[in-house]
Amino acid sequence: MADHQEKSIVDLSHVIEHGMTTYPGLPGPHICDFWTRESSAANYDDGSSFQIGRIDMVANTGTYVDAPFHRYADGIDLADLPLESLANLPAIVVRRPWDKELGTEAAQFAGLDVRGKAVLVHTGWDRHWRTDRYGVDHSFLTADAADWLVANGAALVGIDSNNIDDTRVRARPVHSKLLATNIPICEHMTGLGGVPDEGFHFSAVPPKVKGMGTFPVRAYAVLG
Repeated sequence: MADHQEKSIVDLSHVIEHGMTTYPGLPGPHICDFWTRESSAANYDDGSSFQIGRIDMVANTGTYVDAPFHRYADGIDLADLPLESLANLPAIVVRRPWDKELGTEAAQFAGLDVRGKAVLVHTGWDRHWRTDRYGVDHSFLTADAADWLVANGAALVGIDSNNIDDTRVRARPVHSKLLATNIPICEHMTGLGGVPDEGFHFSAVPPKVKGMGTFPVRAYAVLG
């Protein structure tokens, strides 16, 4: 019990709400009741009632994880992603304020021990969430940063912006390089200012869905 009390959990996920925009051009989720409390009450004699919700959405909604299948037809999908690559990972945060520079290059990781760790890039871009600015000229990683992270054994890479790649160009080298080596990507994170640079564990686990390459997660850090 004492050990539990010494730990704290920081939520690093955006709330998913009806009709919201995550990625410009993709439809927002439709959230409604499938089974209402009023209609279910007739099934019980003890005053019980239940709600069953329904959500129709594209997989790239809210804070989500990309599996290799998102980029590669023969890549592993959500169902085959090992939990070891998503849950209880030792983690570090790299601070790269968006107002200083949008691109995070390999030089910003130099000297860091990332092997077997979740590497979370804190740019502060999440302050633009659900504004017109969010999807325009956002923070990203460069191709040489992806090469460095692959070469140095990162287990997962996350960022608190619209896309881990620079969407101003018609290429996706960071997705291509990381997912080719089975390194999951967590995009649209938030709250990274509330975690330390190191000394914590990170989890971002999607449902075990066959034939899909992306899905929302409840990403969080366990401190202490």
